[in-house]
Amino acid sequence: MIPEKIKFGCLIEKGRAEVYEMKRPELQTDELLIKQEACNICTTDYQQWQGLREHQGYPMAGGHECSGIVVAKGADVGNSYEIGDRVSVLYDYCGMCVSCKNGDITACENKKQFGHNYSSEYLGIFGFANYFIRKAKSFVKMNRDLPAAEAAFVEPLSAVIQNLKKLRIQPGKDTVVIIGAGTMGLLNAETARAMGARVIISEMMEKKLAVAKKMGFEVIDAKNEDAIKRVKEMTHDVGADIVVMAVGLTVANNQALEMLKEKGGKIAFFSAGYPTPEIDIDSNVLHYRRLELIGTYGSTLEDFKDAAHMLNEGRVNVSKLIEDKVPLNNIQAAFEKASTLGNFRISIVLNED
Repeated sequence: MIPEKIKFGCLIEKGRAEVYEMKRPELQTDELLIKQEACNICTTDYQQWQGLREHQGYPMAGGHECSGIVVAKGADVGNSYEIGDRVSVLYDYCGMCVSCKNGDITACENKKQFGHNYSSEYLGIFGFANYFIRKAKSFVKMNRDLPAAEAAFVEPLSAVIQNLKKLRIQPGKDTVVIIGAGTMGLLNAETARAMGARVIISEMMEKKLAVAKKMGFEVIDAKNEDAIKRVKEMTHDVGADIVVMAVGLTVANNQALEMLKEKGGKIAFFSAGYPTPEIDIDSNVLHYRRLELIGTYGSTLEDFKDAAHMLNEGRVNVSKLIEDKVPLNNIQAAFEKASTLGNFRISIVLNED
């Protein structure tokens, strides 16, 4: 039975997450009604809970790493989706602006990621809701055998794919160093390996190093070893072809410069940092060493589809990146766990029946 009201998690202010109810929106002809099963707490979610992203605004009915089951569809949806299909959510997008026409849906000019897209009262895309309605174009189909919390990794994986496409990895040739073995660092590592790169992970926390080792990666204990020296040793004094910044720290940024090979190396700045990190380099160094400093954020429609394929085909395994599963009614505890240093993704269970 489809309820008349939906329950959803919402950030009210710094350090306060609560569960609210609202009337279920009416299903339009081009929309799907989803019984949402899981929504993983992203860094952008828990950093707002910590008070580091106050610019996103309140009340924030957030969450965007979610998956669920189609329980109803509009008359115009056709055969693209059937009742019972498992899906993962994309960002909503207008499909008409210049960015959307270029496939860059996270830069949509008319549908803001943290805007009033679904409610005049609440911001966000209601990822932490037990049921919700979205445009049919804002989904990708997932395997029913894939656990809901893993299917919810489509959005973060799409951002990783966007990053690695920009880096133009040469399979069987490039050595990629990932600085930071948090969820996104290991997701970058897992995907870079699937694309044919040799991957080395530099990390300071024992717990994260242990998970990286279990996933089969070469690791550097940056707390007890000179990470720059170790990279040079492990690459026969050549250095890394690519460094991916999966942390946002000034010291790590400058460390990345020293890890790179002398000519033609690339650094991808994948993670934002608060407070704002810096990097110490002059343009002559960029010029003579032919370095590429690459910024990356968001995903294209193609990236989302590629992410779904990689998860569905088992080319990327995210099972070790799920720290815990917490019921929606305990959303405050879930945010506390998500923001605990060293933890991986906390998945909020949205329907327990």
